[in-house]
Amino acid sequence: MKLDAPLMGTSPEGAAAAARAFEEQGFDGVASFDGAHDPFLPLALAAPATERVTLSTAVAIAFARNPMVIAQVANDVQTVSRGRFVLGLGSQIRPHIERRFSETWSHPDRRMAEFVRAVRAIWAAWNDGERLDFRGRFYTHTLMTPVFDPGPNPFGTPPIHLAGFGPSMVGVVGEVADGWLVHPLHSRSYLLERGLPALDEGLARSGRGRGDCAVVCQVLVMLGADDESVARARESAKAQIAFYGSTPAYRVLLDHHGWGDLQPELRRLSKQGQWAEMVSLVSDDLVDTVGVSGTPETVARELVSRYDFADRVAPLLYDQGGPGAVTELVAAVRRLDG
Repeated sequence: MKLDAPLMGTSPEGAAAAARAFEEQGFDGVASFDGAHDPFLPLALAAPATERVTLSTAVAIAFARNPMVIAQVANDVQTVSRGRFVLGLGSQIRPHIERRFSETWSHPDRRMAEFVRAVRAIWAAWNDGERLDFRGRFYTHTLMTPVFDPGPNPFGTPPIHLAGFGPSMVGVVGEVADGWLVHPLHSRSYLLERGLPALDEGLARSGRGRGDCAVVCQVLVMLGADDESVARARESAKAQIAFYGSTPAYRVLLDHHGWGDLQPELRRLSKQGQWAEMVSLVSDDLVDTVGVSGTPETVARELVSRYDFADRVAPLLYDQGGPGAVTELVAAVRRLDG
């Protein structure tokens, strides 16, 4: 099991130091997010400050951009990282695409599949000298003049990982991607009973098997040194769980566990700005179902057993464990995973 660390809330100017620190703690990769900052710039700055870790977007919002833009910036980060980049893409939800980015939202599953194929067609034009002639339902790329062609990338093309939540999008991951980025709001039973079967169906459609698609699980991890600090970490994580739970797209997970009625209530409160009330509705059972909490040793043991099917685990850290807790966690995972 490989471990990826999150560059959560890290501004671009702090990315290099944060990534270097994670590498020194023993992580295998670092991941940036499309939030208050662009996800690509921090990785470009982190690349020369690190030597070993993979650098991934987890995720960059595909529908806020277009395949040519993504192909170009991903190619550049692959170059500056000397082949350590992983392009992670996600769709976001309709209100953000239409109202925040002023872009088009339609047929997200098929659009995402076509988006990935378009990016790969562009890379093929640059790396293999193929004529660019991609004509799809949503995207058309047929012009590539020499001045805009960077030529072959000496480190090859980066893998493409896709975020998917519902079975339909997870099937798209299996069809076209090199990896599945599992959303933090999940449970082991949901992944085993709904997610992985959908992934296998998509892989079968593309003539591939599980070994052709990495499973990368983002996990809510609440670290503490004792009961009191663990409780503080859990309270911090509850706000994130409430936010996720208010989104209709994620109700499928709550329905799976019989908590579906919680979603519309969280959504109602979110529209009223009643954030404290939302947190109060997140039960300890829900926290334990979708996250892992405890001391570094306890969390490591749970991660290794709960995610025995995963290739990589990306802890989203709520750390109240004090200095050295994260390093202890990484060391414990290494020991237990053998």
